[in-house]
Amino acid sequence: MSGRTAIVLFTRDLRVHDHPALAAACAAFDRVVPLYVLDPALAGRSPNRTRFLHQSLADLRAALRDRGGDLVLRHGDPVAETIRLAGEVGAEGVGLSADVSRYARRRERRLRAECERHRLHLRLFPGLTIVEPGAVRPTGGGDHYRVFGPYHRAWLGVARRAELAAPARITLPDRVPVGRLPALPPGESPHAAPGGESVARRRLDEWLPTLDRYDDLHDDLAGDGTSRLSPYLRFGCLSPLAVANRAGDPGGPFVRQLCWRDFFYQATAAFPDINHRAYRRGATEAWRDDPDALAAWTEGRTGVPIVDAGMRQLRAEGWMHNRARLITASYLTKQLGLDWRAGLAVFDRWLLDGDVANNAGNWQWVAGTGSDTKPYRRFNPYRQAERYDPDGEYVRRWTG
Repeated sequence: MSGRTAIVLFTRDLRVHDHPALAAACAAFDRVVPLYVLDPALAGRSPNRTRFLHQSLADLRAALRDRGGDLVLRHGDPVAETIRLAGEVGAEGVGLSADVSRYARRRERRLRAECERHRLHLRLFPGLTIVEPGAVRPTGGGDHYRVFGPYHRAWLGVARRAELAAPARITLPDRVPVGRLPALPPGESPHAAPGGESVARRRLDEWLPTLDRYDDLHDDLAGDGTSRLSPYLRFGCLSPLAVANRAGDPGGPFVRQLCWRDFFYQATAAFPDINHRAYRRGATEAWRDDPDALAAWTEGRTGVPIVDAGMRQLRAEGWMHNRARLITASYLTKQLGLDWRAGLAVFDRWLLDGDVANNAGNWQWVAGTGSDTKPYRRFNPYRQAERYDPDGEYVRRWTG
């Protein structure tokens, strides 16, 4: 079969709707090979996320097959496997969504070098954020915004790219071995949400009618009025741009939360050590070492009801209400005086939505080493419970 062929390497963009790399490849090439490489370097960090990933891959394969294509699965180093597949199918180019973590950027550099060596064209695309990291910079100088307020104002003024429809048809080259989906692992949280774009789109449709009450509901712990879309955004089962467009009102409280996500992406792009080193210049760190206190916090047995409720929700669902995240993280760092990196590691194991930018960015904000302009802020767990769980329903749900 004659014609031009391209590979689209999927990473954290497991969808067909509003996928710029996939849309561009389908428009410019006769045949497109969607590829996902199961990378052993990323395996084993979180059984919950591994299960969610595998569910999302199965859903993505189904969506691609509905359009005449398929998802090619390989195991190993993503750079080596991409180059090998390009040789097998005679590909001319590779498309990839840009990412910001240190690992993702190292993968991109390696892939670019190998593509140049094999005379393949590599193109990076937007899609993981609404506004691309680096698209707005402080007018007074600096490579990125270090404080959210000015970033939010600048972010609101950026013209968004056009949202893209899913490709109507995807044509694979003949006789490409697509590989088998991996067996679905058990995960650790018995009530974890399932992965996949189709689940995500249903969740968005079901939640949107409550959006006009979001400002009143999103801090109500028992009411559970948040969108719970964060795992689907983390794995790219939903386009953040599409979610923002569906939500409307760019300055509204829900879209503001999506802006926070973009803020931490641009911070991580400029400061890739955000999950290891203090982000705030001049931050002092004098943490205690208390393994017993850390274990009690991790297992939800501190004796502080609202803290224990949050940590037990985390273990049961692989997710935690955002207000509870603030309370539990503040308790670990400000009350117990334990290192935010230890808390980050616990969240990283359990959270379906755990990633470098948002997990580390939020932990550092709470710990006083990050972007908070009031680094000594603390959340008193008893006052927080009185305000956001006044009837004790959330605490009883998870500790009763």
